[in-house]
Amino acid sequence: MIKIEKLYKRYKKISALQGLDLHIHRGSFFGLLGPNGAGKTTTVKILTTLVRPDAGRAVINGFDVVKEPASAKMEIGVVQQSINLDMELTAKENLFIHGLLYRMPYKAIKKAGEEMLSFVDLENSADMPVKTFSGGMKRKLMIARALMHKPEVVFLDEPTAGLDAKTRRKLWIILKKINQNGATILLTTHYIEEAESLCSEVGIVDFGKLIALDSPKNLIQSAGHIVVDEMTEKEIKSHFFLSRREASLFVERLKGSALVREANLEDVFLKLTGRRVSP
Repeated sequence: MIKIEKLYKRYKKISALQGLDLHIHRGSFFGLLGPNGAGKTTTVKILTTLVRPDAGRAVINGFDVVKEPASAKMEIGVVQQSINLDMELTAKENLFIHGLLYRMPYKAIKKAGEEMLSFVDLENSADMPVKTFSGGMKRKLMIARALMHKPEVVFLDEPTAGLDAKTRRKLWIILKKINQNGATILLTTHYIEEAESLCSEVGIVDFGKLIALDSPKNLIQSAGHIVVDEMTEKEIKSHFFLSRREASLFVERLKGSALVREANLEDVFLKLTGRRVSP
């Protein structure tokens, strides 16, 4: 469904991507995980034809994003990190304009608009100006807009950034439904819990390179099931163990305080790079 081969992108002195290789299968809910500056957003911008790579190749459902950008665009829906709705228009009008841009027939636009607003629970707000919407409502409308033309692939670039935990979890339900309805999803995020909850497969990127690829469960198991966070005067040191017994024996030998917990995806990144994902 999505094939990335030896993708390179440089911005002046900064190498955003350094030979990225990635294959995302049809129907996947794929998470691209990494800290700010790792290359996540650059990857999405190339795949959505907003940025041209310096070298390499990216293909979506058989269409090269550089050589066949118009065809590739018809296959995708995009929910960007920044809110890019027309605030003066209503929710219904925002969707209508999107349908026109994709050359959908009038009747199809009307039907799809009603279906998508219902899908994201905004049918009662269809005629309200978007400027009156909450942050969560605006995110929902962006998701509805991205789905209007029934894309095969949906790109979500930090779709819940800046939202409170309750609203974020409500959006997770919608995103899971999109995937269950057959769409392939590529999600970029630095929220560890989000990737663990939603994604069937996760790729961890750092400095423009893919450094790990597997299911969240397998990645966590590769780091160690149990983590001991040792509290020192200068920092927190994390130690990884296969069992709670091993962790407990280690804690007994420590002089200071420590926290014993289950491992997560951020621990995988920490073990691979010595740094954390969260900013």
